[in-house]
Amino acid sequence: MHIGVPKETQAGETRVAATPETIKKLISQGHSVTVAAGAGLSASVADEAYAAAGANLASQEAALAADIVLKVVAPSAAELEHIKPQAVVVGMLNPFCNATIAALNARQVTAFALEAAPRTSRAQSLDVLSSQANIAGYKAVLLAANHYPRFMPMLMTAAGTVKAARILILGAGVAGLQAIATAKRLGAVIEASDVRPAVKEQIESLGAKFVDVPFITDEERECAEGVGGYARPMPASWMERQAQAVHERAKQADIVITTALIPGRKAPVLLQAATVEAMKPGSVVIDLAAAQGGNCPLTVADQVVNHNGVTIVGHTNLAALVPADASALYARNVLDFLKLVIAEDAQFKLNLDDDIVAACLMCHAGEVVRNNA
Repeated sequence: MHIGVPKETQAGETRVAATPETIKKLISQGHSVTVAAGAGLSASVADEAYAAAGANLASQEAALAADIVLKVVAPSAAELEHIKPQAVVVGMLNPFCNATIAALNARQVTAFALEAAPRTSRAQSLDVLSSQANIAGYKAVLLAANHYPRFMPMLMTAAGTVKAARILILGAGVAGLQAIATAKRLGAVIEASDVRPAVKEQIESLGAKFVDVPFITDEERECAEGVGGYARPMPASWMERQAQAVHERAKQADIVITTALIPGRKAPVLLQAATVEAMKPGSVVIDLAAAQGGNCPLTVADQVVNHNGVTIVGHTNLAALVPADASALYARNVLDFLKLVIAEDAQFKLNLDDDIVAACLMCHAGEVVRNNA
């Protein structure tokens, strides 16, 4: 089949959906690949590298006109005009956005949103959320170090001893755990909190202290178990106790990194405005949930703001700040997904008996398959 890799046009998006490594494998499977000129430049991949891998370099329009179009984010209205009906679009298409699904369906394309893949061991190799969250957790700590006006590690110098930075990490999913590991390497003292008691062991194994907020009711225990590897909204009673625990620790912390997301919902508020006002001048807040409303009500998406001496960083696409590795990991995720929808004769096949394919399918043959309430 003819596979196209266009250049991403969304503001701030530096990643690319295929790399020379994955293109080589696609060509060896019998496909032809067209890459838009300059598609990988922001991710440090030169056009010559794509050409050496066997790809055809062409215009953006030619890449979008392929049978299968590989995207990082959902195509814009202008891009959709160049995607032909009956084409297959694969990418992080935002499965919770009905408007995006409707626009793709209006174009009569078959669209797969990789974020919707189930959290199962079989789907691990194509789990785009985990691969990109890993990068976000790493970059969050480096951003914090950049904005923090002091050292991260404890230093003993001729002029005296400098204390290590105290970091509080809220949410211990993939991003949170990577943030703990990265902060530990930089010599910080770390505390971390999560609604799921099962992650306590993981947090402590990375050298952080677990902030324990006990469960009192059966409802709280049930919600804490989560669904499909994701956290569920917690009852108000537990959220109040958690807010108090966070408030006390945040007052002592130098850096707070919040990572809590609930798929398809507004991000839960974990760091109250009153807590930020009680933090020390020079403290830093990195809000990884800024794109979904933020874990802190003072966060402003894609801006760095200063509130009473506390720096609040609201980048909405941290993975795009590490574009080379983010693209490499994402491209491998895409390649593994394509194995499920391309038959041995190198033609597209739609096997809805496959739970991963069925979960990722947004629309097909003029019908919306995924309906969000």
